[in-house]
Amino acid sequence: MIRTLGRYFFRRYMMTAFWFFVGVMSLVFLIDFTESSGRFGSLPGASVTGTLLLTALRLPLIIQQTVPFIGLFVGMTTLIALNRKSELVVARAAGISAWQFMMPFLFGAFLIGLATTLLINPLAAYGQSKALSLEAEWREGSNRTATVSVPWLRQISGDTDVAMGARTVLEGGTQLVDAVLIHFDSEGRIALRQDARTANLKDGYWLLNDVLETRPGEIQKRLATAQVATNLQKDFIQERLAQPETVAFYDLFQKIRVARSFGVPTQALETQFHSLLSMPFLLVAMTLIAATVSIKFSRFNQSRSVILGGIVSGFVLYVATVLVKAFGSSGVMPPYVATWVPVVVAMALGATILLHKEDG
Repeated sequence: MIRTLGRYFFRRYMMTAFWFFVGVMSLVFLIDFTESSGRFGSLPGASVTGTLLLTALRLPLIIQQTVPFIGLFVGMTTLIALNRKSELVVARAAGISAWQFMMPFLFGAFLIGLATTLLINPLAAYGQSKALSLEAEWREGSNRTATVSVPWLRQISGDTDVAMGARTVLEGGTQLVDAVLIHFDSEGRIALRQDARTANLKDGYWLLNDVLETRPGEIQKRLATAQVATNLQKDFIQERLAQPETVAFYDLFQKIRVARSFGVPTQALETQFHSLLSMPFLLVAMTLIAATVSIKFSRFNQSRSVILGGIVSGFVLYVATVLVKAFGSSGVMPPYVATWVPVVVAMALGATILLHKEDG
């Protein structure tokens, strides 16, 4: 009987999760399409079809970020629905403990977290990379200026000292869009500024396209192309400028290993790796939080403030994970500590509260 009931609860949980995903994906797609149409509608290369494609490419990344909340609401919705129909009351009357009928929900949450790490994340990484490329193509024919964060990379080779920044990084760091190169003389003063539409890393030099050169006290000069010597290697650049969001889970471990061999900081990549590893357990923690506020809802006629408390608790957990993830990416704390501690603490608290309510 327990196996049959477990399969029934598991099926109810997964069906609720399916419809939640469909609803959230539809809502996110509409909102992001509207926002993207406003941002890129005036660009020469943009079109309705292209904006639809851009929105579809960005969708997995946004869904990946909303999965913890989906897990929380799926757990609460399923348990409240079962309580409203007195199905959990019948299960308890049959001698089944809360821990026994909670196992299908926890197992379903773990599977959703696993699917997020193994399926949604690779799609999100691929889609984000293609979306950045598509956006860069649209901006190539536009005269819009973008805020450039400089310097984020500095190369010193012989007598050349150049600080480089860019609005968008493509091709693993070997192509820079809306690049800015600032050259310094031997006394540390700015000797030349080059604004290029694109900068491509070749063997031994950067190839700049559509360049505007500015020298102190001289009239600006525009060039079709220009070259800037560099001793940077493609492998080093790809590791140095790798964005965690564009690296799939399957490639993160290799990316970290190679980055370490070049002496490149890996905190951001390691934090992303541990964050994806902990995703199934984060979903389990969210489900435990949902159970603490939903499992006795009908029996004790708790007010809506109790459910609101569960939503707030889940939101606080999500904010805490994002905050400490930022700490891990910046090197303030070890990446594994930043990602695993909030999840473990949340699971422990959820289990403790559930134990107190069920077993006294």
